[in-house]
Amino acid sequence: MLSIEHFYLLLAAFLGYAGWRNLRQRRFAHAAFWGLIALLFAAGGPVLRASKAGDALPAQFAGAAVIALAVLATRMRREPLYEAPESERRASALRLGHRLFLPALLIPALTIAVVLAGPHLVLGGTPVFASAGLTLTGLALACLVSAIAAVAVTRQRPLQAADEGRRLLDTMGWAALLPLVLATLGGVFAASGVGEAVASLVSAVIPADSRMACLLAFALGMVVFTVIMGNAFAAFPVMMAGIGLPLLVQRHGADAASLGAIGMLTGYCGTLLTPMAANFNIVPAVLLELDDQYGVIRAQAVTAFWLMGTNVLLMAWLCFR
Repeated sequence: MLSIEHFYLLLAAFLGYAGWRNLRQRRFAHAAFWGLIALLFAAGGPVLRASKAGDALPAQFAGAAVIALAVLATRMRREPLYEAPESERRASALRLGHRLFLPALLIPALTIAVVLAGPHLVLGGTPVFASAGLTLTGLALACLVSAIAAVAVTRQRPLQAADEGRRLLDTMGWAALLPLVLATLGGVFAASGVGEAVASLVSAVIPADSRMACLLAFALGMVVFTVIMGNAFAAFPVMMAGIGLPLLVQRHGADAASLGAIGMLTGYCGTLLTPMAANFNIVPAVLLELDDQYGVIRAQAVTAFWLMGTNVLLMAWLCFR
């Protein structure tokens, strides 16, 4: 049975390779950073868990590892890494043409195929895919197939995929972990009762009997929390627990499905406005070598505010029909 945990081991192998390459180049902070993350991912794989080796890595180790990663991140420096000359890359792009898009398009197509067909695939009486985390398993499998397709289309060495992945990983640096860490932060906030505190504060400040006032508080809260935490996934559980469910759904009868969908999109308006979403707004500026490191945010700001206003109108129209 294929599960997301099998891909944890594959990801751990790739991160270990990135650490080894950095170690050979005497980039010790990078090597330790990726090697430590590789160990954490490997500890969640089925092989270690089945052999009880995972008991050697208790939760306290994971906590200490997070602190170590934060220290190592301060020592990581962006340095030029070898890549093919621009003339060679342009010639390759012209030769391959639109075939370059095939590996990228395979990722969403295969992910959807696994999600839809996965529950019905059985081999010898055993499901091919584990039901838990089916979407993530489909995405991981699609990325693997896409990498194989990219090697076939470009006719490069298979190891080239790992080398280019490692180069991109080192270019992004610690910011590559932000989506994972910030999404986890939202769960921590929700478990610690921040949602209830937000509900109490909102009820004291705004007229809770006003449907529009609650809706505006929910939309603005999604944007502000996303700006602070850098990820709408982190803001969503807090705002749904604090305003969405108790005030809009239970008190004013809003449709939970449409409120959640459009509310999440509203949170992404905050993503367009914050340097905390470094993987979206800061890393591209670095990769493109822009003079203004906040140039991406400035270009997106007008779109963010217009989209936020549109989402509020959509929620007012669709959530209370």
